[in-house]
Amino acid sequence: MILLVLLGSILISAVAIYQYREQSHDYHESRLERKEENIQTHIKRTLNGRQNTWEVKTENIPFIFKEEIYNIADIHKLQINLYDLEGGLLISSKAGFQNNVADKCLDTHIMNAISNTVQVKSDSEIAEHRFVAKHQENGETFQSSYTYITDNRSKPIAILNIPYLEKDDFLKKELEEFLTRMWYAFLFVLLMAIAIAFLLSKYITKSLKSISDIMNATRLERSNERIEIKDSTEEISTVVSAYNSMIDELEESAVQLAKSEREQAWREMAKQVAHEIKNPLTPMRLTVQNFQRKFDPTDENIHKKLDEYSKTLIQQIDTMSSIASAFSNFAKMPAQQKETLNVVQIVKLALDIFNEDYIVFKCDSEEIIAKFDRTQLIRVVTNLVKNAIQAMTEEKTPKIEILVSETEIDVLISVTDNGSGVSDESKDKVFEPKFTTKSSGMGLGLAMVKNIVETYNGSISFDSKDGEGTTFNVSFPKK
Repeated sequence: MILLVLLGSILISAVAIYQYREQSHDYHESRLERKEENIQTHIKRTLNGRQNTWEVKTENIPFIFKEEIYNIADIHKLQINLYDLEGGLLISSKAGFQNNVADKCLDTHIMNAISNTVQVKSDSEIAEHRFVAKHQENGETFQSSYTYITDNRSKPIAILNIPYLEKDDFLKKELEEFLTRMWYAFLFVLLMAIAIAFLLSKYITKSLKSISDIMNATRLERSNERIEIKDSTEEISTVVSAYNSMIDELEESAVQLAKSEREQAWREMAKQVAHEIKNPLTPMRLTVQNFQRKFDPTDENIHKKLDEYSKTLIQQIDTMSSIASAFSNFAKMPAQQKETLNVVQIVKLALDIFNEDYIVFKCDSEEIIAKFDRTQLIRVVTNLVKNAIQAMTEEKTPKIEILVSETEIDVLISVTDNGSGVSDESKDKVFEPKFTTKSSGMGLGLAMVKNIVETYNGSISFDSKDGEGTTFNVSFPKK
């Protein structure tokens, strides 16, 4: 709409300017013709009047019009020049014009144009020799008409030259006034077009905005809102119906997918647990069979052998117990029992079970208050520190640094080690259950930490360089 208004206004302005130029051109041509015709009539009356005592011929023109040429020029408000048939100046109404050598004679091309140009008057349909020359001077347009003056027998006796200045002041003023009014009208229509376009676009896009907001809020992991729009167009109703059908199918697919993923995860976990339990069962079976085969009550070392067999069995049983505990801790979702606690104090408490002298604790403040479950926070810290200890290598002096800091809304805990680091191919699997690069363990520690932190609306990430070390960063809100 705005573009149409703009193009329409430009087109109207262009037509107006073109019309002005054509009108100005036609006006000056017709005005010059009228002036020329009136002057011709006035000159003929002077030649044929009773007051003229001179014979009407070329040589007597300066004497006949010696005084009358000024009266004619004053009446018609134009300069009048009379030339003989050879182009020589006879008399002029402009003072000093006869003294100008350049103006005393007409150019050859003008003389040829007068004799070769024949025009027919529209009112009398009489053919006459007439030539009009135009030229620009100081930014103004001048016209000069040349016609023959004839006697009673229609014989040419002189050439009448009328210089005419095209004055467009009043026409330009009218054009400027028209364009000014046009500008005001255009501005008014433009504002109306903007307002109407704005209201129409708001009306048209209102439904689309509602649909867009709901679509942007669509998530696979939660129940999504159906779109309910009243008084919508047929096209928008079709889009809404398609979206609602898609949401129904998406929710059904999400339920089936979640169920399938849970079943698959538990199957994988069951396989892993079964595999880990079978590992200690094999040496236990071999130990029992060996004890049964070599048991001799009379052997003087029987008590020593029995003690060795018992230690082997107890060690394998402890391994099975740790596997069961790890599986239980991972499967048990942490309850969101938030309590106000000093994070610095709880982290120090979690580090008390470690006796390694290369573990260094730092904090920005002795008191950082947040709402978190005490037990779960201890589990997070101990698992990260255990993971750091297990990453240590013999090639360099081990060092683990735990830093507790805060921002305005979050608590930050970082655990940095100078261990073996995480390889590039393993970075995407660090937080996956049962993934581990160690020879023992089920790989549930970091998965459990991620589960706990995300339950409390926090996040965990890490930066690692293979062979140089790793830093785990945990953040969770204070409230």
